[in-house]
Amino acid sequence: MSTLAYEIVDVFTDRPFAGNPLAVVFGAESLATEQMQALACEFNLSETVFVLAPTKVGATYRARIFTPAEELPFAGHPSVGAAVTASRRGMFGVGQVTQECGAGVLPIEVTATGATLTGGVPTLGPELDPEPLLEMAGLNADDHVGPAPRVAGCGLEFPYLPVRPDAVARARVNAAAAQRYGVEHVSVFSWDAAAQTAHARVFVPGLGVPEDPATGSAALGLGVWLVASGLLPADGRAEYTVHQGVEINRPSVLACTVTAEDGQAVGATVAGHVMAVARGEIMVPPFVG
Repeated sequence: MSTLAYEIVDVFTDRPFAGNPLAVVFGAESLATEQMQALACEFNLSETVFVLAPTKVGATYRARIFTPAEELPFAGHPSVGAAVTASRRGMFGVGQVTQECGAGVLPIEVTATGATLTGGVPTLGPELDPEPLLEMAGLNADDHVGPAPRVAGCGLEFPYLPVRPDAVARARVNAAAAQRYGVEHVSVFSWDAAAQTAHARVFVPGLGVPEDPATGSAALGLGVWLVASGLLPADGRAEYTVHQGVEINRPSVLACTVTAEDGQAVGATVAGHVMAVARGEIMVPPFVG
């Protein structure tokens, strides 16, 4: 019976049973995409990552990332969790490594306790009508405050909906509205300008994840949105923090930076701790062609 080694780690937390749980699978080079998707369904976490041999020059390793529903080109907590877990297993040491994924070859700085991920090229979309996003989050027009919602990202894009602080806890994902408007995911957040801190919730009904406890890719894109909205400096490097997961008993902390030039974000990073909680072996699913 063929099996694969795996570990379960909690990402963006300094204590176990918090943060965002992640399955990290090793030795799956011979598996087909359908088999990897079957394993992601079996783990039934927001994401499962497969650490593979690189195929691009300059990459330390390759990561393929799956939700229970589909493969993603990039995601934050699988990238951070995969790098730290692979390093702890002796695949490479601490320090600068590069991860090959669907968003390209991205640098990651690995330490003994966590990692700092540099996101892909920042992208920014036009302003959005807040009404569909408010309906998707179970909120009303009075809950929207601040600049207009926009789509932004650093490898994976999200629509960002700024709301009143008290509205974050009241948000409830409306999957029917999300399907009706064709919106797979949304980041709902409040912004504390004095502390440069966001309280965020990320709903991903279109990918089989009602609510994500910690979303590194959304934290990266938030920096792009904050610069474009004038809430972080138009030039230079700024730090900000994202708190997420409190409402679903998975408190998470994401430490971020964004670098801007002439009012546009040109780069962003997200960092966090990784806690190991379990390891074992799992059967290889049969191939169904």
